[in-house]
Amino acid sequence: MVTSSFPLLSRVSSPADLRALDRAHLRQLAVELREFILQSVSRTGGHLSSNLGTVELTIALHAVFNTPEDRLVWDVGHQTYAHKILTGRREAMRGLRQKGGISGFPRREESVYDTFGTAHSSTSISAALGMAMAAQRKGESRRVAAIIGDGALTGGMAFEALNNAGVHPEADLLIVLNDNDMSISPPVGALNRHLTGLLSGGLFTAARSTAKQVLSAAPPLLGLARRLEEYAKGLVAPSPLFEELGVKYFGPIDGHDLDALIPTLHNLREMHGPILLHVVTKKGQGYKLAEADPVAYHGPGKFDPAVGLAPSKPGKPPTFTQVFGQWLCDMAQVDARLVGITPAMREGSGLVEFAERFPQRYFDVGIAEQHAVTFAAGLACEGMKPVVAIYSTFLQRGYDQLIHDVAIQNLPVLFAVDRAGVVGADGATHTGAFDIPFLRCVPNMSVLTPADENECRQLLTTGFRQSGPVAVRYPRGSGAGVAVSAGLSELPWGKSQPRRASAALPGKRIAILAFGPVLYAALQAAETCDASVLNMRFVKPLDTAALLAAARTHDALVTVEEGAVLGGAGSACLEALQAAGVQIPVLTLGLPDAWVEHGDPAQITADLELDAAGIAAAIRARFAALITPEHKRAANE
Repeated sequence: MVTSSFPLLSRVSSPADLRALDRAHLRQLAVELREFILQSVSRTGGHLSSNLGTVELTIALHAVFNTPEDRLVWDVGHQTYAHKILTGRREAMRGLRQKGGISGFPRREESVYDTFGTAHSSTSISAALGMAMAAQRKGESRRVAAIIGDGALTGGMAFEALNNAGVHPEADLLIVLNDNDMSISPPVGALNRHLTGLLSGGLFTAARSTAKQVLSAAPPLLGLARRLEEYAKGLVAPSPLFEELGVKYFGPIDGHDLDALIPTLHNLREMHGPILLHVVTKKGQGYKLAEADPVAYHGPGKFDPAVGLAPSKPGKPPTFTQVFGQWLCDMAQVDARLVGITPAMREGSGLVEFAERFPQRYFDVGIAEQHAVTFAAGLACEGMKPVVAIYSTFLQRGYDQLIHDVAIQNLPVLFAVDRAGVVGADGATHTGAFDIPFLRCVPNMSVLTPADENECRQLLTTGFRQSGPVAVRYPRGSGAGVAVSAGLSELPWGKSQPRRASAALPGKRIAILAFGPVLYAALQAAETCDASVLNMRFVKPLDTAALLAAARTHDALVTVEEGAVLGGAGSACLEALQAAGVQIPVLTLGLPDAWVEHGDPAQITADLELDAAGIAAAIRARFAALITPEHKRAANE
């Protein structure tokens, strides 16, 4: 970045520098900071709308709170670019979300200012309350602030934390509710309607303040006014909602007005006990294109700020998400029992068209994964066929409900598990590493792994027509570019598909068992070591007959999956072989017992040795004696 374009921002290397500026300079800093974020994200890709909306709020928080001694805990974390820039990472924004660069979310190991790592929602109040109670128990005077968006407040965990905070009046905790009428998809539910209706509450807040000043000289009248105020609150202010929980409420105030934010935060910092400040911001603030379409600019790739997002190129292969979205509409057209459920990820999970065409059968439950799963169970109990569209990493949050409310009752709920495997720039918090291990160990649960776009459609149909719970896992982005059929055909239940036969003589035969889209890398690798390849399709029920046949006719087996090796599909194969008393060398390839960092997906896959070259290299390293000389020469060439 050219520092001459940001003369004030270039002088701010820490919040201490910021706190030395007067109010007029802080306003100019906000202008430069917003432009810097826009230029930076346009070069690297990342979360834009949410970060443009929190510029003034971030400046005000660091201006008032003595960070890092005072703790700021950010919810979700995709609203923290301004925070990162103001805390010494301005130049590091060049490598945002790239291999070796800084994360798009707060990370404790990245900076002392990142007090709590986060990327999932609704966690900030719990963590901040823990920090506030620790400070109180240790006799430390630091303050703690949790910054939570209105979408994240729909998560049940946030209310669990509020409920607990209210019984700890000794905890000096400020909760900043960033009300921007936007999470990723438009927020839903009664709470959002309640907050939206309170934007006129500023008049009430101002009137209350003025009345107290006027009546303070007449105690009897002030007492009467307080009683009337309590009555009025129930009509025009949200105070009862929070104050009945023991949390003092203030606001709403303009989250882009530093002259309102800074004095208010100064006053609240001196107060004690749990407090909630309602701040109203605009997502995409200051960039007209993002203001007009905050969803499109939520997480864009690289773009020209002067032009905006480029339209999709015609003829581009559909993503797995798009294949799912089209399948959902087509299946809903022929089966009136189908209902679609998403925990606040309409766009990300591909439900936009379904929501428009079948509004009475579409349910966005907010950021409430636990509720989404049990809600689906209730629908299934009454004869409906629920489809829960959910990211792999978010399904983790509804795991107890999946076991207790769906699987034990053997209810026909289809889980469309998006973002399975490597996701790229969002890193460890969003990598879909664990769904195979945590799903396949659950009785009644079936786990399907389509290898390409057409097979994804077929296995969605296959899973939907079962009488028990089924998960179909598929990755982010496009697959092999296989044409997608228009029908709703099924595939044989629990059966794999031979894709390549080895021509090697007995004693030299290797078989690769591939689960999911990694099949195509396995097919390429097989050419360099003359291996047979099976497209397994099903993790559970595992095609044990095909597995045992491969073990009888080959001298070594290789399992490949884009999921955790520990407890994964390869483990399922090992368990089946052991149960059958079959002894054969097996190489299991997949995601290691380590966190997968952010970066370009193709590069990450190569680093994990799950691309064609990596798979072939791993096979040669383990089974060199089984590879013929001519294939060794071909691999070296």
